[in-house]
Amino acid sequence: MKGITFAGDGTAALTDFPDPEPGLGEVVVKIRASGMCGSDLHFLHGNFDFDHSVIQGHEPCGEVYAVGEGVTPAQAAPGDRVMIHHYFGCGTCRRCRAGWPQMCETAPGRTMAVHVNGGHAPYAVVPVAALLPMPDRLSFKAGAAIGCGTGTAWGAIKRLGGVADTVTVVIGQGPVGLSATMFAAALGAKVIAVDVDDRRLAKSREFGADVVVNSRAESLVDVVSRYTRGRLADVVMETSGRAADDAFSVLGTFGRVVFSGLPGEVTFTTQAVYKKQWTVMTSWTQSSIEQARCADFTVAHDLPVDDLYSHTWRLDQAADAYAWFDKQDAGKGVIEFD
Repeated sequence: MKGITFAGDGTAALTDFPDPEPGLGEVVVKIRASGMCGSDLHFLHGNFDFDHSVIQGHEPCGEVYAVGEGVTPAQAAPGDRVMIHHYFGCGTCRRCRAGWPQMCETAPGRTMAVHVNGGHAPYAVVPVAALLPMPDRLSFKAGAAIGCGTGTAWGAIKRLGGVADTVTVVIGQGPVGLSATMFAAALGAKVIAVDVDDRRLAKSREFGADVVVNSRAESLVDVVSRYTRGRLADVVMETSGRAADDAFSVLGTFGRVVFSGLPGEVTFTTQAVYKKQWTVMTSWTQSSIEQARCADFTVAHDLPVDDLYSHTWRLDQAADAYAWFDKQDAGKGVIEFD
């Protein structure tokens, strides 16, 4: 089979790989959709360390194709529709047992598209423990997005402890920010969506934003202050990785802020803000448990996750797909398979 690889020089290529065979406790998944995540661009340009020989794509989902020795029918059977939690750990430490294999404490963790083959190929072999059942009403494209980008927004909301009945400012309206806007609105927040691109802000309205702000064209502080009558925001979600100062400028007393965007340099002077009683936190992806909950919530509330995608590509269009995605002018792409 062929899979997409990155040399780390800004180019994507198709490379020949043997068809995967499942080992002990493993399954082969026939990939139906594999999302293009913003973090792919760090690997595309060699900004992060990774194994350049592995297949890319860490937002895959599809159907179980074959099972290896030791996999029971209760765990997986051919034809099952599945999402994949794309981090693999030891499976027995306290973090793995809590659904956080990416924070495995006893063995070097493995990540699809970083250490082992990812989902930008017709098939992928993964530990059966990495599989999550996918609701029948969830599309493969939505399942792929929930695997990382959309799930990252869900994970950040869970880190915050919820956003119901708050004024929540979401800074950055790329795929993660749009997902944060969508989830926060569905959970009962009044959402102020912030970006510097009017096309993204128009999309924010579709995803439930009550107010949109182009922070290049108007003062974010003035807009939030008017909307809240001077109280400022209860919650801020910073997804762009570039607007920490803006996040703090609109955070009210006893406010909570979560930073999930990279590189995300964050600084403040305690003496200047300690009376504000802020809670400041980071968030990294999501647990496997929350990935499943995110999928269930999406179905229960009929949320338009599919609408995050602006472009659909075939595997043989890899070079064009990533040349487009590298522009980062709008939208999200997905590799689809028959």
